[in-house]
Amino acid sequence: MEKSRKRLFQSEAEFLGLNVKENEFNRSQAKYYISDEHWHLILSKRSKPKKRKFVQTIKKLDKNGTTISSVQKLQSKPIAIPDNFEVIKISTSKTTGQQWIQTAPRKETPTEAVLSFDFKTIIKKYIKPITQTPKPHFNFNKDFDTLTYTDVHIGMDSDIDNNTMYVGEWNKKELLKSADLVIAKTLEEQESYVLYVDDLGDLLDGFNAQTTRGGHSLPQNMTNEQCFDAALEFKMKILYGLINSYDHIHFNNICNDNHSGAFGYFVNEAFKQIAEIQFKDKVTVTNHRKFINHYFVGDICFLISHGKDDKSLKFGFKPHLDLKGADKIDQYCKQMGIYKIAKLIIFKKGDSHQSLFDMCSSDDFFYYNYPALSPSSNWIKNNFKLGRRGFVNESFKGVISYLKPNFI
Repeated sequence: MEKSRKRLFQSEAEFLGLNVKENEFNRSQAKYYISDEHWHLILSKRSKPKKRKFVQTIKKLDKNGTTISSVQKLQSKPIAIPDNFEVIKISTSKTTGQQWIQTAPRKETPTEAVLSFDFKTIIKKYIKPITQTPKPHFNFNKDFDTLTYTDVHIGMDSDIDNNTMYVGEWNKKELLKSADLVIAKTLEEQESYVLYVDDLGDLLDGFNAQTTRGGHSLPQNMTNEQCFDAALEFKMKILYGLINSYDHIHFNNICNDNHSGAFGYFVNEAFKQIAEIQFKDKVTVTNHRKFINHYFVGDICFLISHGKDDKSLKFGFKPHLDLKGADKIDQYCKQMGIYKIAKLIIFKKGDSHQSLFDMCSSDDFFYYNYPALSPSSNWIKNNFKLGRRGFVNESFKGVISYLKPNFI
C-alpha cells in the first residue's frame, strides 16, 4: 500500500498503533509514514464539530454599572486551522452570513522538505571508505577531459498508463546502470588527468509531482525522499567510479532549470559537502544558480545553461540557434568581458533532449545541445518518437576539441 509522510500528534500516532516519536524541534508533531486510509481517518477525527455553548454578545448596564439586560448567542468555539494545513476556500451564506471554511494539507516547499532531512545522517550514509590505488602512468597528451550529461529526470514515470508505444523502465535500478555506463565510457575515453563534469540541469523530474513553476502535473514513480536519495547516490557513484583515475575532478551543476529548481540545488549542495569533505584536494563542486553561467579552462570559456529557467522562461534556448538566442548569448559575453579574454567560447545547454553541435551559425561561439540521459517521457514517445539518450565525453588540447558522443 502506498504510504506518504504526514505530521501527527503523539495521541494520533498512538491511536494508529505506531511507535510514538519525539516531536520535532519547535513543533507539537512529528512525521510518520502512513497510508492514505489512516490519513483520512485522522482527518475525520480532527474535523469533528466542537460543542456549542451560549456566549454573551451584548450587555446593557445602568448608570451604576449593573447589568439590566444581555443577549446571548449559541455558538461554537472559533475554528482552529490544524498545523500544516491551509485555508483553500471560504464560503459565506448570503442570507445568514454563516461561513464554512475548507482546509487542506499544506504542500511542503522544496526548502521545507529538505530542511527536515537529517544531513548529518545523509553524509555518513554516503561517505564510503575509498582506497586510493596508485594509477598506472600514461603519457596523456591532452590538457583536460570533460563529461557532460543533462536531463536525468530522476523520478519520472515513462509509462504510467502502461500504454506507451515503446516500453522502457526509468527507475533507480536503471539510473544506476546508466551511471555505470557513464563511468566505463569516461575511463575508456580518458586522455588526461583533469576532468570537468558538467550537469546541465533537470537532474530531478519535479517536486510533489510538479514542475518548478507548479500547475503542471508530472507522472512520477518516486516520492520526494526517494528522488533525493536516488539522485545523491547517482552523483556519488560517478564520483567514486572516477576518483582513482584522475588527479583533479571539477563538478559544475546547473541548479536553475524548469524541473528540479531548488530541489535539485539541495541535492547538489549535499553532494558538494560530501565530495569536498572526503576529497579536499582533488575535488571541487560549483553549484550554479543563475540562468547562464560560465567558467574558464585556459583560453576556453564554457557558458553553461539548462536552456530554460525556474520561473519566467516558458520558451528558452532553441535546439537550433535563432536570432533571439544568439543575441542573448552575445550580450552575456559582452557584459562579462568574455570576448576580450577567451580564444574559444562554447555555449552548452540541455533541455531539448537532442544531440546537436553547431560550430557554424555564430562566428563568435559554438552552440552545443547535449542529449538527455533519461529516456523520453510517455508524452514524447506517443506524440513524437522514441528518441536517443546518452552523454558526451570530450577532450581538449589547446583550443582544439575532440567530441565523443555516447548513446545508450
